[in-house]
Amino acid sequence: MAKKKREDQKASGDWIVTYSDMVTLLLCFFAALFNVSDTDSVSVEQMISALNNIGMGALEGGNTLSAGKSADLGNTVMSLPAMESGRSLATAVRKAVSILTPQRYTNKMSVTSDERGIVISLASDAFFNSASATINIEETREILLRVAELLASDDLSGRKFRVEGHTDSTPTDPNGPWQDNWQLSTARSISVLRYLTGLGLNENRFQVAGYAGTVPVASDATPEGRAFNRRVDIIILDEGHL
Repeated sequence: MAKKKREDQKASGDWIVTYSDMVTLLLCFFAALFNVSDTDSVSVEQMISALNNIGMGALEGGNTLSAGKSADLGNTVMSLPAMESGRSLATAVRKAVSILTPQRYTNKMSVTSDERGIVISLASDAFFNSASATINIEETREILLRVAELLASDDLSGRKFRVEGHTDSTPTDPNGPWQDNWQLSTARSISVLRYLTGLGLNENRFQVAGYAGTVPVASDATPEGRAFNRRVDIIILDEGHL
């Protein structure tokens, strides 16, 4: 009697094999009729999501084949420019490194990248005399020419730039030309801007900022750290920070 019961249970489950074969054949049939060029990537993802729920009961919220309001507004993952932007930024990084970092420049500038984009850091001690916003052109002309070459390249077409001035935390001389480090850092960034636009770059692509000593990259407790903090950053902005 127990043997017969087990055989009945086995037989009652055999239908699932046939059902699975039928579903597979139907899927292949509709896939053969489906023309990818007639739809978009959003619809494809939605169809895959829906098919994954076959045999699992009723579809839960969100697993429908309708595009919905977000897709109507273009707010879909597939429409975001992140991948293309990343490729473009990577190309710009390689170009910046090749143009701007010969060995003889290593004590005057560096090229890095962060969430804002590509950061070209110019050492203020190399570009300016103490408490001065006048560029030492004789010492730095070649570097600035290379920076201008990079910013004018086709790889950066359409991108915007921000020039940021930074100082250390040491107060300015009250008898000097600058009321405080805010004025000095802003004046230095404007000097770099003026030099680059004088080489033919469009000033409408630039932003200027002075941060005084509020954005250090090293400790102000040592002379070396303060030297790192005295800088002018030229940032090739990522699209998310325009």
